[in-house]
Amino acid sequence: MQPDEIKALIEGHVPDSQVDVAFEGSHLMVTVVSPAFEGLSRLKKQQLVYGALGDKIADGTLHAVQMQTLTPAEAGQ
Repeated sequence: MQPDEIKALIEGHVPDSQVDVAFEGSHLMVTVVSPAFEGLSRLKKQQLVYGALGDKIADGTLHAVQMQTLTPAEAGQ
């Protein structure tokens, strides 16, 4: 799976998100910034992103996912 495909999945699932995707070996690193994260716990933010990637994780396309989920304020925007 290409970084652009992952980015599109997340951006389609998390409203008004800005997504940065990087691979380090078989590990996926994702940074997602979205106002949709306002007031959510870290777990709820991650669950929102996993909602976009769940099928790809379940079918084995994606393995290890490390993510950073930030509001625009947390990202300094």
